[in-house]
Amino acid sequence: MRTFCSHITITQTDTTVTINGWVDRHRDHGGILFVDCRDHTGIVQLVFPPEQPDLLQQANELRSEFVIQASGVVKQRSPDTINPALQTGDIEIQVTDLTILNRSNPLPFSHHEPIREHTKLQYRYLHLRRSDMQQKLRFRAKLTSLIRLELSNQGFVDIETPVLTRSTPEGARDYLVPSRTQPGHFFALPQSPQIFKQLLMVSGFDRYYQIVKCFRDEDLRADRQPEFTQLDVEMSFVSEADIQDMTERLINRLFQELLDVTLPKQFPRLTYAEAMNQYGCDKPDLRNPLTLVDIGHLVKDESFEVFAKPAKLDGHRVVALKVPSGGSMSRKQIDDYTKLVGKYGAKGLAYIKVTNLDMGIDGLKSPIIKFFNPQTILNICQLVQAQDHDLVFFGAGSNSMVNQSMSALRDQLGLDLSLIDQQAWKILWVTDFPMFDKQTDGQLTPMHHPFTAPKQVDFDQDKQPENWLSRAYDLVLNGSEIAGGSIRIHDRSMQMNIFDTLGFEEEAAINEFQHLLDALSYGAPPHGGIAFGIDRLVMLMTQSDSIRDVIAFPKTQSAACLLTRAPATVPNEQLEELAIQSHSNTPENQE
Repeated sequence: MRTFCSHITITQTDTTVTINGWVDRHRDHGGILFVDCRDHTGIVQLVFPPEQPDLLQQANELRSEFVIQASGVVKQRSPDTINPALQTGDIEIQVTDLTILNRSNPLPFSHHEPIREHTKLQYRYLHLRRSDMQQKLRFRAKLTSLIRLELSNQGFVDIETPVLTRSTPEGARDYLVPSRTQPGHFFALPQSPQIFKQLLMVSGFDRYYQIVKCFRDEDLRADRQPEFTQLDVEMSFVSEADIQDMTERLINRLFQELLDVTLPKQFPRLTYAEAMNQYGCDKPDLRNPLTLVDIGHLVKDESFEVFAKPAKLDGHRVVALKVPSGGSMSRKQIDDYTKLVGKYGAKGLAYIKVTNLDMGIDGLKSPIIKFFNPQTILNICQLVQAQDHDLVFFGAGSNSMVNQSMSALRDQLGLDLSLIDQQAWKILWVTDFPMFDKQTDGQLTPMHHPFTAPKQVDFDQDKQPENWLSRAYDLVLNGSEIAGGSIRIHDRSMQMNIFDTLGFEEEAAINEFQHLLDALSYGAPPHGGIAFGIDRLVMLMTQSDSIRDVIAFPKTQSAACLLTRAPATVPNEQLEELAIQSHSNTPENQE
């Protein structure tokens, strides 16, 4: 009977065991051969003594990644040979029988050295043999099992929704699937099961969940993939507080059981306006103590137009960012931070170095002091609570530019100055999002999606939809959004009003969403939900650098699979069956 490598303990000394696995390393010490055998549980050391020459000769054929079966007697290691780095470091197996089950070509990389990203993905099945990858994917499996258990205990029903569905405008490009049976027509792979889970609430299921694959054809980042996994949840007859309470119980259980970490029973809350005002972004990393402080009211009457002009304009702001003990920062460092904010449209980065506040204005150093009333500068220092040896940075301009540039500066300073406790977990709700984003052409787009309910809007009286707030909420962990949701629109007339506000013609809205609009006409209950990014959550909980590290077979940043070489061209005959002509398959484009 097979015994797993790391399950062998010193209590089995002098018993015979049989193990299966891969050769991790082999070492010849003057006629005695040592082989580390690895399976999914860990590593155990095999010993081939010279007293059995036939067995030793067979063992000398072994190379890294050969697949073997070995039987032998468990022996306690001598005190000077114990390996504390191994779970089985106090024992070894004196082999009596060896079978080579399969041989391996030399690997394109070493399991014990860093690997190029391209090579990792091209030979993913080999990279997944590494213990760190095994641990992360097994962690992920435990997490999804706990999710299912917790939600089942809370009365949720696991229901699958279609993968082939209708293309709808949800903010990103759809992946389209041509229909062979209806030429010229296309299915879309779902960006989320949003409409289907709302229909399930109309159907009376009350509490639904699904761990589901979703698809978005958009530009990729380290924390984004074209296909991703989310936990999808929907509930009937609930408020925001009900969904947040359910979420807090779930997340607390995951962290407690998987990481032995206790999070607050109730997570902190910030409104969207508060988050943007204090941090310049709607997913702030609260491990970073730096905050933005509005100083527009102090500088609006100054002659320095760089600050005074935006301080007087709607949609603009002037902020200060105090950096404790930043006064020793070199000119080169400041220049580097100036280049950083320049990427977001800032034309410069003003600053003040505080050397000695007791000296008043003479205890400050800055190229901009001469443009201000000295008392204004001292008032700014007082407002941001500056101390000797601090540095104060400034941002001025449109809200979007200031928020983006100063948020990026805050993040970079947090890393460069080691202000962030990498072992801490800071989680919060961000609430009261605007209903809409206003584009440069004046067009409104949904901040989340067009099925999000607004907060107490009188459609006949309130003619400024850009100021409407929504009943949406995001969950943010260490500066990353891990979940987002909202209370949904359950009234047909309100849904049509939102479509109208977004510029949908009534006929177009009915054509795109007739199935949802019809359902809302048949006694749809008040309902709401939330969706969690499983890939991102596992990435954060395992402290991985990329979601590719927690997905078995991820894509590259160009949405390609290096392992299977997908996407790929298909024969013209197959395209003809689908009534499709590909420009890349025409003769002039073929090599």
